[in-house]
Amino acid sequence: MAKGKSKTAEEVGVPNEAAAYMESLEDSDIVERVRCTIQDAHVFKLPPRQTAGGWRGADWTDEVWQGTVKVVERGDLTVVLLVDRVNGATFAVCPVKDGAIDRCIDSSRYFVLRVENASGRHMFIGMAFNERNDAFDFNTALEDSRREREMAKNPLPVVPAGPAKDYRLKEGETIKVSIPKLNGSEAKPKKTRVKGGGGLSGGFLKPSQKDTPRRTSGSGGN
Repeated sequence: MAKGKSKTAEEVGVPNEAAAYMESLEDSDIVERVRCTIQDAHVFKLPPRQTAGGWRGADWTDEVWQGTVKVVERGDLTVVLLVDRVNGATFAVCPVKDGAIDRCIDSSRYFVLRVENASGRHMFIGMAFNERNDAFDFNTALEDSRREREMAKNPLPVVPAGPAKDYRLKEGETIKVSIPKLNGSEAKPKKTRVKGGGGLSGGFLKPSQKDTPRRTSGSGGN
């Protein structure tokens, strides 16, 4: 993008509103929860996909927008919002549902979003983060939202508690304890060597060995 005033979604041909989300903004009783806010994201028009194996972020050259990404919950709806950093205007809305978010095969920082407008028109756009930590936070927010909604729909069954057991000694009852002899010496605890490299693995977000280059933040946008 050229430097200067950022273009609107309409000017670059991107749908900028999802009907359900925009309608929910009119209801002040709906509680909104922002799961994550990432200040620097880049949006691209997608070129024709080169292979059937998936999208490749390295092929994206037509950047149309820069701004803030939010993962937001309103009622039963979870959306990814692309928001202007200066005036807070909504650039595009991606309702989170099956097939709405895909990941590139050559980078953990690049995603494909299915954005919609109020009339239901949709298109796919590319989104990239400069930092893997931002991509991790984005992915974690989506995963946490999905897991919590599934738990709310399918709560664990409540197991009724049985009668409380009485472990008190009855009158006249005794306990015998046998303590083995140590033959004049105390047993020494064995030393256990712990191999390095422990800790949690990357789980659902594994950084790729070959990654696409970072996108510069000074190429325009907002």
